[in-house]
Amino acid sequence: MSRIGKLPISLPTGVQLTVGNDNEVTVKGPKGELKTPVDRDITVRTEDGSILVERPTEQKRHKAMHGLYRSLISNMVTGVSNGYTEQLELVGVGFKATATGSMLELALGYSHNIFLALPKEVTATAVTEKGKNPIITLTSIDKQLIGQVAAKIRSLRKVEPYKGKGVRFVGEQIRRKAGKTASK
Repeated sequence: MSRIGKLPISLPTGVQLTVGNDNEVTVKGPKGELKTPVDRDITVRTEDGSILVERPTEQKRHKAMHGLYRSLISNMVTGVSNGYTEQLELVGVGFKATATGSMLELALGYSHNIFLALPKEVTATAVTEKGKNPIITLTSIDKQLIGQVAAKIRSLRKVEPYKGKGVRFVGEQIRRKAGKTASK
């Protein structure tokens, strides 16, 4: 039995789960609504304030999808009840970030500023304190979407290993290299 798939998902107060036709799972909560299609072989049901995900057989395909859909539904329940937050730090001289509406303007040491349009489900705030690195905070109810947007921002200027300059997640450890002078 799948260790992840067999665990029940507790349903917080104010969160509703409905399974529609074509096995589409809809989760509604105080922060919003998320939908995902579920494979027709996997069954999703609610029982005593918890969600159970079950598979019909012990086939390798069914085992793989059992844990996958349980994790996806769990992420949806957490998203509509609490939401998700990602924080990115800009490390480098002259690196700046400003968030206006659904646009994010980044100055990352290139000859031009980068304008990034954010999806409507993701909100961004940029904070710059004197003497500290600018921090971009992304919030959303969709875990996959916020991770994808954070990875896109990070890919605009990856952290280089010699000076540590670039865009990184807050708290991320970077392996630093010694450089040329270490060889002598």
